[in-house]
Amino acid sequence: MFADEELQQGNPGVTLQAREWLALFHLPGMGSRQLSALAEQSPAWPQGWLSALPGEAASVLRLWLDHPARSPIASRVEADLAWLDDEPDRHLLHPGHPAWPWLLDEIPDPPLLLWALGDLEALVPPKLAMVGSRRPTREGLGNAAAFARELAARGWSIVSGMALGIDGAAQEAALEAGGKSVGVLACGVDVVYPPRHHRLHERLQASGGLLVSEHPPGTRARAGFFPRRNRIVTGLSLGVLVVEAAERSGSLISARLAAEQNREVFALPGSLHNPQSRGCLQLIRQGAVLVREVDDILHELVQWAAVPSATTALSRPDEAPEDAAESDALLRCLSSSPTPVDSLVGLSGLGVIECQRRLLELELEGRVTQAMGGWIRLPTP
Repeated sequence: MFADEELQQGNPGVTLQAREWLALFHLPGMGSRQLSALAEQSPAWPQGWLSALPGEAASVLRLWLDHPARSPIASRVEADLAWLDDEPDRHLLHPGHPAWPWLLDEIPDPPLLLWALGDLEALVPPKLAMVGSRRPTREGLGNAAAFARELAARGWSIVSGMALGIDGAAQEAALEAGGKSVGVLACGVDVVYPPRHHRLHERLQASGGLLVSEHPPGTRARAGFFPRRNRIVTGLSLGVLVVEAAERSGSLISARLAAEQNREVFALPGSLHNPQSRGCLQLIRQGAVLVREVDDILHELVQWAAVPSATTALSRPDEAPEDAAESDALLRCLSSSPTPVDSLVGLSGLGVIECQRRLLELELEGRVTQAMGGWIRLPTP
């Protein structure tokens, strides 16, 4: 479905290829947060970027453009491109790429780029993050596997951080059920971490899975990378299911990130006497959805449970028959149930910038409004 290709960015006729994105990524003194903020403004290439970048970064970029052989970033850019060209299942995703997960554009600190290894089709289905204890009980492992298998059977992709315990068990079960799974790494996608997951790392590449990371190939895992990885795990997903978690579990950080990103938080209850259940019980007390079966999750995410393809004609029972004044592509995709921007992009066939611009116009016209979980269509006066 997807192919790496040149894509329109900003002004008409201006394109950014993988090489240019990598040059921006490797500029000194620039983090993903700063670069992503600049990318949202769609500056023209290269003058718009040169004007927007601070002094040292702009100087390095200009040198790379004019005399690449003398540039300090040239060797890193070429090394990344060589890695991408070596195998067909290696990809560099960026805003505007046909496989870029638009849900990431809704989080406060999106990655600028994602290196990916495996099958990009794993990004197509609706996605649910599954996280939990690295030292789960036998019951917790069984619950993680059972939920992942059923979600995979219902067409969902399981996202996790490849940690030992619940995370790995959920991903293994999804793949065994013939489903899709996305592993988000705190290292390069070619680095096996934790080492005990070498088999899962291989399976994710070979059978319907995908490994993604905001770090270039060859990057070793570091302590500071794991919290930032978690924002991508939850950012890729419509919600997060916490299967087992102690009171001070890192899974509770993922749950907090999900809530801050306006994602649904789900938790499995457990025994009062099981220390690995106390984190989940705490989440439920704070408002997380108590889950007993998969339908409890799908009931909360019903508007995303079966998103039609962009070429599928939409027919919603609560919409009035279309007339000439209502031929707008976005209006046909909206109803009284909230629909997120990433779904509207796929349903309408519009680019994300055009989609957001048209939503603003429709909002000013009083025809749509933003609600919890997405955009809704207002009744015709």
